[in-house]
Amino acid sequence: CAGCPGTGCPAWVRGTRRSPQLIKESQPWRPSGALCCPPQLDPENTGFIGVETFASLVHSHELPLDPAKLDMLVALAQGNDEGQVCYQELVDLISSKRSSSFKRAIANGQRALPRDVLLDETGLGFYKRFVRYVAYEILPCEMDRRWYFYQHRTCPPPVFMAAVTLTQIIVFLCYGARLNKWVLQTYHPEYMKSPLVYHPGHRARAWRFLTYMFMHVGLEQLGFNALLQLMIGVPLEMVHGILRISFLYLAGVLAGSLTVSITDMRAPLVGGSGGVYALCSAHLANVVMNWAGMRCPYKLLRMVLALVCMSSEVGRAVWLRFSPPLPASGPQPSFMAHLAGAIVGISMGLTILRSYEESLQDQCGWWVLLLSYGTFLLFAVFWNIFAYDLLGAQIPPPP
Repeated sequence: CAGCPGTGCPAWVRGTRRSPQLIKESQPWRPSGALCCPPQLDPENTGFIGVETFASLVHSHELPLDPAKLDMLVALAQGNDEGQVCYQELVDLISSKRSSSFKRAIANGQRALPRDVLLDETGLGFYKRFVRYVAYEILPCEMDRRWYFYQHRTCPPPVFMAAVTLTQIIVFLCYGARLNKWVLQTYHPEYMKSPLVYHPGHRARAWRFLTYMFMHVGLEQLGFNALLQLMIGVPLEMVHGILRISFLYLAGVLAGSLTVSITDMRAPLVGGSGGVYALCSAHLANVVMNWAGMRCPYKLLRMVLALVCMSSEVGRAVWLRFSPPLPASGPQPSFMAHLAGAIVGISMGLTILRSYEESLQDQCGWWVLLLSYGTFLLFAVFWNIFAYDLLGAQIPPPP
């Protein structure tokens, strides 16, 4: 097989070891965090490498290549009309940094992928345009955006965020009609008697640490949370799946109520801000970490507006907690859930969103975060059992 440049030659594909020498000797310059092809592999600077060129390079270095990776490489090359692969995808393949795109490439290798940017495509239906928007909103890599756009399926649909938002709206409408009050509902004496509200006097009823997310102070808080859940939560769920996003959202909700029970022991709690801020902070942190690769329109302006809106919502919650506009029978809902949700999003959520094509179970950092979160939960449980009595906390009488 000496001198054979073919991709099917068994002499140079036999073996299972990775090829670090190939990557090391052809390591390119990195502009803005992305890999570029070296001149000898890509003289026209297109960002793509021909399969025959790669085969010749591997043969000249006498480097073995895993046959499974070769199949992935050929499938990727069959994904466009010119038999080429993106250099970034080639490096990821050799270094085993990713797997999902290449598995999908094997299953759909004969399907041609246009090399034009997604924003230039015309004649798309409403849903396909929405999928394109999601791809540019969430994913930082152009190849990932293409694969997601062309291989996206409507099943399973993003039902979690839609179901949570719908339930919150229904609960709000029921209590609004029952109490005949649509703004500052927490000032109504009957509102805090709901079995869904978290109240320090009812902390033994463990379900309240989660169900408080269905209750809201008023129409303005519900509108803010529902808007962010649909604008950010639904696209995140479409890309990352229901399990990851529901876990992140509920982790923020639970962390919010437990943080209030520790830091603001007299205050009740309503609203889904803990979960909302977990999603928003995770998405914003992911955009910042992948700033050069993100192609969402007006990303700087939108990030500034999001930060302003989130900060104003926290400021409003602080004002209602310490300077209520109307006399109330007890303390008003705490604002600490906002901050706890943001911490969960920046730590745990950022790890989830950055692992778009990787298994969380294989990452050491993920287990460290889970251990930290579990330690916090255990501490909060013991705090709620013993600390209130030991500290003699003067909590308001339960409604």
